[in-house]
Amino acid sequence: MEREKFSSRLGFILISAGCAIGLGNVWRFPYIVGEYGGAAFVLVYLVFLLILGLPIVVMEFAVGRASRKSAALSFDLLEPKGSRWHLTKYIAMAGNYILMMFYTTVGGWMMLYFFKTLKGDFGGMDAEAVAGEFGSMLANPALMGGFMVIVVLLCFGVCAMGLQKGVERITKVMMVCLLVLMVVLAVHSMVLPGGGPGLEFYLKPDFGKMVESGIGEAVFAALGQSFFTLSIGIGALAIFGSYIGKERTLTGEAVSVTLLDTLVAFMAGLIIFPACFAYNIEAKSGPSLIFITLPNVFNHMAGGRIWGTLFFLFMSFAAFSTIIAVFQNIISFATDLTGCTLKKAVLCNIAAIILLSLPCVLGFNLWSSFAPLGEGSTVLDLEDFILSNNLLPIGSMLYLLFCTSRYGWGFKKFMAEANEGEGIHFPAWTRVYVSYILPLIVLIIFIQGYASKFLGN
Repeated sequence: MEREKFSSRLGFILISAGCAIGLGNVWRFPYIVGEYGGAAFVLVYLVFLLILGLPIVVMEFAVGRASRKSAALSFDLLEPKGSRWHLTKYIAMAGNYILMMFYTTVGGWMMLYFFKTLKGDFGGMDAEAVAGEFGSMLANPALMGGFMVIVVLLCFGVCAMGLQKGVERITKVMMVCLLVLMVVLAVHSMVLPGGGPGLEFYLKPDFGKMVESGIGEAVFAALGQSFFTLSIGIGALAIFGSYIGKERTLTGEAVSVTLLDTLVAFMAGLIIFPACFAYNIEAKSGPSLIFITLPNVFNHMAGGRIWGTLFFLFMSFAAFSTIIAVFQNIISFATDLTGCTLKKAVLCNIAAIILLSLPCVLGFNLWSSFAPLGEGSTVLDLEDFILSNNLLPIGSMLYLLFCTSRYGWGFKKFMAEANEGEGIHFPAWTRVYVSYILPLIVLIIFIQGYASKFLGN
C-alpha cells in the first residue's frame, strides 16, 4: 500500500513544529530565561540549539524518509543484516506512550481552564482563591479524568480522518491560530503600563546576572533546554520524515521546524514577563505559573477575562498539536507492525491511552501518598523523569550512533538521504563532531539529569 504523504511542505513544517512545540517550552523557557540572566541566556541557548538539537532532528527525519516507516520498523529496514539496531524501536515506542501517559492529563487541564476563564470563574478571586481552584481541580479525579478522556477522543478523532484530511488540515489551522494568538497576546503584554522593566529584563543581555547565578549552571540549563525542547530521540519527529518527498534537503526543513519552535518559546516570554512585572507578580516555573500566577495577572488586567480566555485557548492548541502528532506516531506503530486498518489502530489505542493515563490523574488525589521520587513527588514526576532523563537522551544517542557508525546505517547513507533535494546541505565537515563529540554531550546531559535529580543541584 502506498504511504500517504503530506499535501504541502507547509503542512509538514507546521506539524513537525507542532510536535516540538509543547507546554514545556511555553512554561519552562520563560522561567529559566529569567533565572539565568534574561537575553544573555537566550543567546547561549540558541547556540546549543544549533549545535545540539538540529543535527539530531535531521537524523530523525533522514531515518524516517529513507525507510518510509515509523520508528517501529525504520531500524529493521535500514540496519545491516544481523545487527540489533531494531531493538531501538522499543525505546521509541515506550517514549511515545509514556509521553502521552501524562501529556493527555495536562492537555485536559488547559481545556478546563479555557472553559473556566471563558465562564469568568476567576473573576474577583484573590491569589489564595486562585491557588485553591487549582488545588481543588487536582483533588477531583472525575473532573480531571473526564477532561483527559475528552482530549484523547478529540485528538484520536483528528488522526482517524487520515494524514491529509485530518492531521495536516486541522493542525495547520490550529498552528496558524496559535501563532496569531501569540502575536496578539505578546503585543498586548508589551504595551501594558508598567511592563517595560519586564521587557528590558527579558530582551537586554545581562551577563552579570548569568555570572551571579553561576556560569556552569546557566550553561547546563541552556544545554538541557535546547535538548528537551524538540522532543528528540523517540522517533516522534522521524514519523513526519516518512511522509515527505525527496524534493528538499532535510537540514533546511529541520532549521524551519527548530526556528518555529524557538519563536513560540521566545514569544511566550514576551507574553509572560511584561505582564508579571506590570502587576508585580513573580514569574514562577511550571504549572503554578500557568494555573496560579497568570489567572491572577488576568484578574488585574482590563478585559482580563478575554485575554485569559485567549491565553488558555493558545495553550490548548500548543498541547493538542503535540498530542495529535504523537498519536499519529502511535497509530503508525500499530499499522506498521500489524498491518491493521487505521480504524482498528485508533480504537485499540484510545482504550490503551485512556487506561495508561489514569495513574497520572490518580497520582494527584487517590494515590497521592505514592511519592516515587521522594517527598512531594507524584506519578507525573516519575513518568516525566523516565521520559526526559532516560528515554530522550538514550534514544538520541542511538539515533546519533546509527547515523554515524559503520556498524549502523552509516554516515555515507545518512548524508545521501539528508542532502537529497534542494536547500541547505548537512555539512560533511561535521562528521567528527556528530560521531564523537555530540554523543559525549548527550551522555553528559544524561548523567547530569541523574545528578541533579538525586544529588541536588
